[in-house]
Amino acid sequence: MSASIVLLATDADHVYDEVDAVLGGDHEVVRVHAGAEVLAAVRDHDPVLVVLDLQIGNMGGMAACLDLRLEERAERIAPQRVVMLLDRDADEFLAKRAEADAWIVKPIDALLLRRTARDVLADA
Repeated sequence: MSASIVLLATDADHVYDEVDAVLGGDHEVVRVHAGAEVLAAVRDHDPVLVVLDLQIGNMGGMAACLDLRLEERAERIAPQRVVMLLDRDADEFLAKRAEADAWIVKPIDALLLRRTARDVLADA
């Protein structure tokens, strides 16, 4: 049986390394480098969890999350579980507006990310 997939959208190598180190043991972490690639990657990989870095390329995590939610409402994709990686506590407002299921503030705390992912997946 293949590992379940976590889709990570980030253009920062260190963020990928950290997320893969935390979640890679239980999941296969598939990375895209731009928010504009997220929807196609969701369709291609059917991830159990989508992790979006707030600051990515020309379509950030907020826009990518909103895009997923619009596609869900139009019933063009299955409901997605989304965790956003925020730059500061004040960005929590953006995560709520984007309808993320959960979020954490960088730098990534391994235990917090693991617990957040577990909790979001348990609510699925």
